[in-house]
Amino acid sequence: MRGAEFLQVPLSVLLKEQPFVRDFFEAQGILPEAPDSRTVERLILDLPEDVLEDLGVGRKQLSEDFVSFMEGMAALAGDDGIRVRSLTVFGGCDKAGKPENVQLTLKPGDVVSIVGPTGSGKSRLLADIEWMADNDTPTGRKILINGEAPDKSWRFSPEHKLVAQLSQNMNFVMDLSAREFITMHAESRFIQNPDETVNLILKEANKLAGECFEPDAPITSLSGGQSRALMIADTAFLSRSPIVLIDEIENAGIDRKKALELLIREEKIVLMATHDPILALMADRRVVIRNGGIRDILDTSEAERENLTVLEEMDRKLLELRNRLRNGGRIEEIN
Repeated sequence: MRGAEFLQVPLSVLLKEQPFVRDFFEAQGILPEAPDSRTVERLILDLPEDVLEDLGVGRKQLSEDFVSFMEGMAALAGDDGIRVRSLTVFGGCDKAGKPENVQLTLKPGDVVSIVGPTGSGKSRLLADIEWMADNDTPTGRKILINGEAPDKSWRFSPEHKLVAQLSQNMNFVMDLSAREFITMHAESRFIQNPDETVNLILKEANKLAGECFEPDAPITSLSGGQSRALMIADTAFLSRSPIVLIDEIENAGIDRKKALELLIREEKIVLMATHDPILALMADRRVVIRNGGIRDILDTSEAERENLTVLEEMDRKLLELRNRLRNGGRIEEIN
């Protein structure tokens, strides 16, 4: 919803859907005791002249002030009207200056893994996407959103942040419980029914974590796996960013498959740098990095998908052994 459209909505509906609207009308001293079916525009037109005189404002100005207030709150909530239908990476060059000669286009729900030796440039590709490179990074790559070069202000504007990045190391310094932390984020997004959303995020995070944690647990006490699980669930349900960049989560102690399924379900474009064959084969495609450049783009083959089933079974058995060790058991028999 944009501009004058806010004026055409019944105030009773706005108050129910976006409770912060009450603040505007209370500040002006014109909030009806029992809001009816009148639109905001009709309500302003019905205001007595003496009320407008006390406010020192005309009907037109009051309407414009309301529209500005709503647009400002929408920007704070991240509702900037941007819908990412595609992300395109145009190749630049590798560390030796050799052209990449590639073009990669992704759409919501796509998952791409980025593979290559340590130091090959996987994180550099993630950084180029996060910063919306425009031939102005060391690789010379160019990023397009919906087929067009994004506005340069998006790099620095929190209202237009299109990328959420989950890094290898996640450390909390705030003295809050997991519930308080997620609640604070939900309230900053002006989420309706924040308690319901917070409970959902905590529930999904515990499905991902290797070891469950209580909602009242201090976030500074969470393990690496628990903190990543919490942030993945938070990103899925609260982040407005349509693109998620993940840097090596294979050792995070989380259920990788469930994490990806959760992000895909929320229609995110997911790119993950990984050394894990299971994660690599879970992706639709994988980008092969060598010497700082994109060497190849491979579609996951049917034979590889069949092998993924075998690898997942092996991984399940290893997880059982890890859990046996954690619980003080012995590994004298391996089924």
